[in-house]
Amino acid sequence: MSDRVLILHGWGGSDYPHWQAQLAGKIACNYGVVAFPLLKNPHFPSRNVWLNQLREHMVEFKPNIVVCHSLGNTLWFWYANELGLDEDILDKLYLVAIPSLETKEDTISTFFPCPKPKKLFAKEVHIVASDSDKWCKVGEAKELALCYGASLKVLPNAGHINYESGYGKWEWMESQFNLKRECDE
Repeated sequence: MSDRVLILHGWGGSDYPHWQAQLAGKIACNYGVVAFPLLKNPHFPSRNVWLNQLREHMVEFKPNIVVCHSLGNTLWFWYANELGLDEDILDKLYLVAIPSLETKEDTISTFFPCPKPKKLFAKEVHIVASDSDKWCKVGEAKELALCYGASLKVLPNAGHINYESGYGKWEWMESQFNLKRECDE
């Protein structure tokens, strides 16, 4: 596996057994290159602090694939809004459980409202949403998919697509990578 995968968690982090933690482990046990940083103060995040960390990871780690969950998506949108590039910097971008760009929540208020970026800087964009996610209506996810020419996968009754809604080990997401080796648990 020659990809360099950066995984961006959401509000509160994505500790094991969340699917992001399991994906990071599976990539690593297949000798892949993965970065799954704990962004500073995940329970009380600051947009500017997280943006600074993302900028550092993009320069130092140089991923070609980014996998976002929840507030990690919004972080990527803010990053994309500040890029002054013409070319794509990623091969693939996975946006899972994007919160509404108009979310109103005091603890994460520095992230919202979030302007929709003109471009997401990826050759392929894949959006995964749930028809029962309280943070984003399917209609908004569909609009974003149309806007960016992204594929859209809508999961039935999957809540916020996290461990609490049954997404610990997530075979579909693992199948997006060339992960042949089974790992010991």
